Amino acid sequence: MTAWPRAMTYNVRYDNPEDGEHRWANRREAVSSTIRFHAPDVVGLQEPLDHQLADVADRLPSFEWIGSGRVDGESEGEHTPIGYRTDRIEYVDGDTFWLSEAPEEPGSVGWDARYPRIVTWARLRDRRTDATLLFANTHFSHDGPRARRKSAHLLLDRLADLRDDEPVVLTGDFNCVAGEEPYEILTGEDSPLALSGEQERSAEPAHGPPTSVTDFENLVPNRKIDHVFTTPDVTVGTHGVCSDVYDDGRFPSDHLPVLVELGPGEG
Repeated sequence: MTAWPRAMTYNVRYDNPEDGEHRWANRREAVSSTIRFHAPDVVGLQEPLDHQLADVADRLPSFEWIGSGRVDGESEGEHTPIGYRTDRIEYVDGDTFWLSEAPEEPGSVGWDARYPRIVTWARLRDRRTDATLLFANTHFSHDGPRARRKSAHLLLDRLADLRDDEPVVLTGDFNCVAGEEPYEILTGEDSPLALSGEQERSAEPAHGPPTSVTDFENLVPNRKIDHVFTTPDVTVGTHGVCSDVYDDGRFPSDHLPVLVELGPGEG
């Protein structure tokens, strides 16, 4: 399972001043350490503000990052950045689009969502094999059920257009569990990408808890809403939810990272 990179998705929780002891200044070392220890070659983060991304970048110097803020398409608002390890991965091209009726309009809000939502995508070349991979990272609306459904359709169509006959890996916080409608749209038989979640694509049992959400101190049961989707030309080996804690047993974020070993599929 070494032909494709090791991938992670991780919602790191935005810097909310009301988080008290769980505020970002107390968590940034643990978040960065978690990524460093699990050693993904490429990672999609959700929710970091510009200064949070800078903090992570400072602590992970082997990574380069791409992506922009969801409010202005530059630095304002939450990001959905993609980080890649430069000794393994070469960046080819990429961009950001909005999950709305106006995908090219920075800050546009779609359907019944309260906030702008974005997709960051990158075409990446594996330096070991010279093969390319289309990697996309997103964060669906938490409060707009119609927006989640529409976002799933829009995302599939855009990635199908962007794809140049290479494998696709899609990471993110989708605010839905397997079986709910947005998940079923992404993985449906009529999907233009024939995506499957990491557990459906793998013969290996999943590691870790069956949830990816915490309240910083406890697991929130039955909330596996962070997923890694792949096309059939990618196989999934070892995978799971990483339930690392720090200090006195607190979780670094209100989400847990999902880690996946990728391999070549049948195409």
